[in-house]
Amino acid sequence: MTVQEVIETALFRLTGEAATLAGSGRTDAGVHALAQVASFRTSSRIPPEGFVRGLNSLLPGGIAILSAEEALPGFHALRDAIGKLYRYHIVVSPVKDPFWVRRAWVMPRGLDAASMGAAAAHLLGTHDFSAFQASGGSARTSVRTVFHASLEPCPCPFFPSLDGAVHYVFSIAADGFLRYMVRNIVGTLVDVGTGRIEPLSIPDIITSRDRSRAGMTAPPFGLYLVRVFYLPEDIPMRFL
Repeated sequence: MTVQEVIETALFRLTGEAATLAGSGRTDAGVHALAQVASFRTSSRIPPEGFVRGLNSLLPGGIAILSAEEALPGFHALRDAIGKLYRYHIVVSPVKDPFWVRRAWVMPRGLDAASMGAAAAHLLGTHDFSAFQASGGSARTSVRTVFHASLEPCPCPFFPSLDGAVHYVFSIAADGFLRYMVRNIVGTLVDVGTGRIEPLSIPDIITSRDRSRAGMTAPPFGLYLVRVFYLPEDIPMRFL
């Protein structure tokens, strides 16, 4: 069962109604969602906090409802979204790091983070991102506006890394994303970091609209959906 089907089943058990859940978007298998947003219609009199408690008592350990609120009439989690923020975790470790298995892309060799950051800056703005789109996507247009892209060290004191390991986080915010777009961008940035691709070649890759010109597809388990934006004022000014 998909996550949507699991939650819909829990909703039926809780309310006795067959509800259709509308998520803010689909994530690839293996990708983590820290702040997925979903909407549904119900005639139940259960208050929002009751849905949080009730659904969490019925859902498996890998799924949790963080909060719930009554939305305005007509609200739709997918159609009303105006942007999203994703983060991708990369850990460079001389030895296997069990703390980040299936939670980050762990690689043994070093990366040129400065070159990767310079390459990421070329992603900003409105472009046709066909070069970073996987086949099989259903988007009507491959034009997207990226308003934030950065690679920064992450000390992550709340979750340890082994001595000698270096932890990076790539953050990207845009008005929308194509299929595998973030993972293909991350793979390209890693190719920059290992010297396979020059940072200054990113604009040419974008202009080419040729997937074969970009880098590899990064593994899904390092990617996290961090936030979905619904109002312009919700987007941090540093992202604009």
